[in-house]
Amino acid sequence: MEKSQYKTEMRAKRHNRLRHRISGTAVRPRLSVYRSNMFVYAQLIDDETNKTLASVDSRKETKGTAVEKAKVVGAEIAKKATALKITEVVFDRGGFRYQGIVAALADAAREGGLKF
Repeated sequence: MEKSQYKTEMRAKRHNRLRHRISGTAVRPRLSVYRSNMFVYAQLIDDETNKTLASVDSRKETKGTAVEKAKVVGAEIAKKATALKITEVVFDRGGFRYQGIVAALADAAREGGLKF
């Protein structure tokens, strides 16, 4: 098994373990984070109805480091959440470590007014 395949498989296992414990509702949706090698994605998801309430990604951002792009994504998802009158979310780090890009996105979302 290649290293990249192993890393992807292990991240999927971690994410499944996390998803058994957390779930989003209409009042308190799940803030799901995914980071690829180039971009960062964030979604607000209502798991009861299986609907995505809002989503933001860093594909339009051209300048800055990945952490700076994650901060922009976190601030944007917080703006969209407040427009939907959502103040509390459940944070789903997607099996990624809570450091660097994921932590920057979370901090920016908290600064934008989300509680988790």
